[in-house]
Amino acid sequence: MAGFFSKLTQGLTKTRDNIVKGIDAVIYGASNIDEDFYEEIEETLIMGDIGVNATSKIMDTLRKQVKDMHLTEVKDCKTLLIQDIREQMQIADNAYDFLNKKTVIFVIGVNGVGKTTSVGKLAAIFKNEGKKVLIAAADTYRAAATEQLSEWADRAGVPLIAGREGADPASVIYDAVNAFKSRDTDILLVDTAGRLHNKKNLMEELKKMNRIIDRELEGICRENFIVLDGTTGQNAMQQAREFGEVADLTGIVLTKLDGTAKGGIAVAIVSELNIPVKYIGVGEKIDDLERFDSDQFVNALFSINESEEV
Repeated sequence: MAGFFSKLTQGLTKTRDNIVKGIDAVIYGASNIDEDFYEEIEETLIMGDIGVNATSKIMDTLRKQVKDMHLTEVKDCKTLLIQDIREQMQIADNAYDFLNKKTVIFVIGVNGVGKTTSVGKLAAIFKNEGKKVLIAAADTYRAAATEQLSEWADRAGVPLIAGREGADPASVIYDAVNAFKSRDTDILLVDTAGRLHNKKNLMEELKKMNRIIDRELEGICRENFIVLDGTTGQNAMQQAREFGEVADLTGIVLTKLDGTAKGGIAVAIVSELNIPVKYIGVGEKIDDLERFDSDQFVNALFSINESEEV
């Protein structure tokens, strides 16, 4: 975990420069907690991709706490800001309950966000946690998608069910479901097509695959993870909104946090869409994806050693 925390801290350097240095500049440049101070903090958070919705919540809480606690020291506001962001990022205690059940996970997202690699990395995580995992290559339209997924399945040491390029994804799902049952598998990971520009087709495709799963695996636990590229900022938010119209999203896999100045989008997405970040990625290696930990994320963002948590 220490190694991942170090990677995360390093990966969030540009985001830290974008947000934390801005907050520090306002705090250390202000002599009073007044309206100008609040406006500058608000502007810094919005410019740091934390988003209008999350920023409004943070600012409302800050104003209330300053008033209720009769605070006069500007520097005390930073501690309150950190605590509030930490609380906004907390995920429910039952967020990972699916790991204790037989589960089908659809992995959704536009091409280029790291969807296929995330499937491979998730497979490796689940296998290392003692689960029997199977991958279904249902993104049959993108050239070389199955070959790419096959490489990641090999790295994870997990079997893959695939069809020919251009095949009906539902046929792949049917074969995968039968294999899931016959092999007494715990988790079926489904790589889906990332064709958001044609939402009607995508919706029909997902419905068709869901019908097969509902019929063949009645009562199975279901998860829909959307993979979002942390470097795209507000575009990631828009993708989550649009995919949310065609699927009931239960979790976010946030990739490419290493080197992005837009890591604040994680706070914005959780606040605005109420979808928990469940896994985060900070690199290309198979072990560069981990369960999301809000304390770890905020500590890395603000360069707080885990032993001196605010």
